[in-house]
Amino acid sequence: MIKPRSKVYIDGANIFYTQKNIGWSIDWVKMKRYLKNSYNILEIRYYTGIKKNDFKMAKYLNYFDHIGIATVTKSLKRIKTNQGYIYKSNFDVEMTVDILLDRTEVDVLILFSGDSDFHYLVKRLKDLGKLVIIVSSRRMLSWELKLIAHKYIFIEDINIIHSQFSFFNLQFSISFHLTIYQ
Repeated sequence: MIKPRSKVYIDGANIFYTQKNIGWSIDWVKMKRYLKNSYNILEIRYYTGIKKNDFKMAKYLNYFDHIGIATVTKSLKRIKTNQGYIYKSNFDVEMTVDILLDRTEVDVLILFSGDSDFHYLVKRLKDLGKLVIIVSSRRMLSWELKLIAHKYIFIEDINIIHSQFSFFNLQFSISFHLTIYQ
């Protein structure tokens, strides 16, 4: 069986909060292995903002480099609010441009994000005949993406075997199972 050519695009900020929301972290090595079982993965990109001198994030990005996931970064914006400062990184435009530029190389685009800002992109990709799979959590997947995607996968239904990862300073142990919704 010929596996469809695919690229994976990870909205780092969205997936960070998704993992916090579900209470465990994705084991990216096992996630890559899972995806490669069904798809000819040409590339995986992780998009995230970084703060100056954030050594924890630098270590996390080195981990991605080590396991073969390309990282795309930019500095976080520091925004003043009534409560102080918040840091924000918005990669929607960069991800959209990369996906549109890459679309002719692949049959399937896999997007790790539940952000409704990607609705129009997914609609246009479908109009161009591309299969789009969304990976997010039940709480973080926008209804707009849920309705437009060819398939969506809930992260909660992908339980990675004995995943031990301490990005949130916690230890996790999970078993493997997957449900795909169409």
